Amino acid sequence: MVMHNNLHKEMIVIDGLQYSNWNRKIFEQLREGGVTMVHATIVYHEQIRETLMRIAQWNRHFEMHADLIMPVKSAADIRLAKQLGKVGIMFGAQNCSSIEDDIGMIEVMRELNLMIMQLTYNNQSLLACGCYEVEDSGVSRFGRQAIKEMNRVGMIVDMSHSGERSTLDAIEISERPIVISHANPSNFHAAKRNKSDTVLKSLAESGGLLGFSLYPFHLKNGPDCTREEFCDMVARTADLMGIDRIGIGTDLCQEQPLSVLEWMRNGRWSKDTDYGEGSKSNADWPRPLSWFRDSRDFPNLTRGLFERGFDQHEIAKIMGLNWLNFLESGLKTQ
Repeated sequence: MVMHNNLHKEMIVIDGLQYSNWNRKIFEQLREGGVTMVHATIVYHEQIRETLMRIAQWNRHFEMHADLIMPVKSAADIRLAKQLGKVGIMFGAQNCSSIEDDIGMIEVMRELNLMIMQLTYNNQSLLACGCYEVEDSGVSRFGRQAIKEMNRVGMIVDMSHSGERSTLDAIEISERPIVISHANPSNFHAAKRNKSDTVLKSLAESGGLLGFSLYPFHLKNGPDCTREEFCDMVARTADLMGIDRIGIGTDLCQEQPLSVLEWMRNGRWSKDTDYGEGSKSNADWPRPLSWFRDSRDFPNLTRGLFERGFDQHEIAKIMGLNWLNFLESGLKTQ
């Protein structure tokens, strides 16, 4: 137990995605859990002005909680956060709404430190097709140009909520490795959001990265998924993709009201309730995992990987180093 805790404290720990109702308590939980950096979703369906307002809100957080958090503008800032004992915050968007229909906004948003952008969120977008559409038409003409521009300015392409063909297209089109920041193999649990072995192999071969999700709707047995089952999934995926191509992207949504879940799923596009991962039984936030309730439980994950048979070096890669290496090259401008 002491060895696990000591290793956890020494590691750079990166959470590849959270969308929490950010406040000082949650920042304290991140630090208590040993998290060095979190990729924080700042927008879903929000357009340009709303995105700017979210960035302004974060500037206020950085001002008010400077003892706890700091902005991440490069991979070097992640190392600095570790050195200072702070939690680094990297901005990301879970849809392409923040650029609207203007390719010039990609560079503008990147200059405002929007580092990661999904091309779609479940639905067809101007750039690509989401995983809930019946027909996946792949990456669009605009999408091809957007990927090229994202590559140029050092913005990471994220295909977590995209359909199969669109994801494979993005891997092929992008001159830089892409990320699937928060999803699991569909052979572990057949959620529409989870990814096939074909996608995962292609992602690995291209130098991309998969962040394993701890969101119960993405897991076998939902909220009752055990730590052993989760870590077994990690081990099987390491065999498929290689130990350097996997990380963590918890998809934690701490202290969010139901209205936020409805905004994520419905946005402005639907007058009917969209139930996301399944039926009306999924109409509310899922019950959390007993072994991973919030960011303070990150050491539980380290312990579980040890018990599954990973060595210290491999655990350090999964818990953060693979993300760090991926971002080191991916965020640089061309």
